[in-house]
Amino acid sequence: MKQKVNTLIITSIIALIALCGIQAYLVYNTYQLKKDAFIRETKKAISNIDNTKEMDSLAETWYTYLSENLVEYKKNNILKKEALNRFKPITDSLNHLFVLYYKKEIANRNLEYDIQYKKDIKSIVIYEEEELDTIFSTIDGENVYSFGEKFPKEDEVVMSKARWFTDLDYENEINGGSINVSLDIEVRTVDYINIIGWKRIVFKQMAMLFVFSVLLFLFVVSLFFYSIRNLIRQKKLADIKTDFINNITHELKTPLATLGIASKSLRKEEIQNSSDAFANTLDILDRQNSRLQKLVDQVVTNSLGSEEIVINKEEILDDVYFQNVLKDFELSVQNKNVSIVSKIEFREVHLSIDKFMFTTAILNVLDNAVKYGKENTEIIFRTYLKDDQYEISIHDNGIGIHEKEQRKIFEKFYRVSKGDVHDVKGLGLGLFYTSQIVKAHQGTISLESKPDLGTTFIITLPITE
Repeated sequence: MKQKVNTLIITSIIALIALCGIQAYLVYNTYQLKKDAFIRETKKAISNIDNTKEMDSLAETWYTYLSENLVEYKKNNILKKEALNRFKPITDSLNHLFVLYYKKEIANRNLEYDIQYKKDIKSIVIYEEEELDTIFSTIDGENVYSFGEKFPKEDEVVMSKARWFTDLDYENEINGGSINVSLDIEVRTVDYINIIGWKRIVFKQMAMLFVFSVLLFLFVVSLFFYSIRNLIRQKKLADIKTDFINNITHELKTPLATLGIASKSLRKEEIQNSSDAFANTLDILDRQNSRLQKLVDQVVTNSLGSEEIVINKEEILDDVYFQNVLKDFELSVQNKNVSIVSKIEFREVHLSIDKFMFTTAILNVLDNAVKYGKENTEIIFRTYLKDDQYEISIHDNGIGIHEKEQRKIFEKFYRVSKGDVHDVKGLGLGLFYTSQIVKAHQGTISLESKPDLGTTFIITLPITE
């Protein structure tokens, strides 16, 4: 049974992890779709930002200056590096105008968020007949020719890519003469945007989904743990009931067997002819019948909860009452090696208790000390008055209780065991009934224990003026 429960729990945990993984995957996919849709809408809103007279004028200015320097390069008047160096200042000088233009055009779109814009020149290539001359390329290095605002590479979102082809004719002097030369110039550019705070915007759009997902996750996890806890509780109750049935069956077998033997003995002629033997057999029947009745009463009475116990309080003097209880208990265990030391509060304290019920509670704890005690049982009984609380401490030198068992010790039918074998007979109702009696008196009961060092039960009662 235990193996089946463990397998079920492990399978449920794996299923829960898989469900969480699927949910996380779906949320992530939704996030990606939302992000792509948001970026796509932003691109659409500023898609024609380059198609204006102002932009054409700026583009023509830098393109004309670039062409002039390329012609000088092809005439061998300057080196390639110098042609690029000459082009750099013009990009820097025009950049201010580009930024102002971009900001004005983006502002005209009335977007609810800020956007940075830039245009990078990726490569400049000259095609001359079948020759290809790469003037500039950013494949292996950082782009130094750009227009617009600067922002980190990780924030770049590609807006568009463009390839410009232009035929350029110029006259070149060779051997004292001039010839017309035609150049094909290819310029590749990429436009980037940076949507400031786009993650926050996308997350805001997904806020309800996130909240719902978290609530659903918490609900599923809570339901899972609730189900597992109930399963463990039901298994525990089933084990306790089985243990209780086994215990009560064992307890009933002895008196029933004795009753059977005694009743058969009464049929024998020699028993019937002997008045002493007959009377002795009847005594056996009476004792075993009384024992059976006590077992039944113990099950019925000790199973009551604190709210079902009817108490009739009376005022008693603590010293007299506890001394009488201890004397009666010492008399009941006089045939065992039990020593009791009592230290009662030196001040007179009047307690309001149900004398019969509370005596039963105290005797249950004392009986427990003897049952689980060592060969020579020592019990220390103390009482204290602390402000408006009266504390009763019962310490024994018994085998002690493991920490994991302590929180279960007051549960109905629970009995501390070693492995699968209980060393002490009982129904597991004594301490449960004791705790219910104490609760019915608006008191508390707790314990402190360590294996092989004994156990201390502490009962606290309120003092009413």
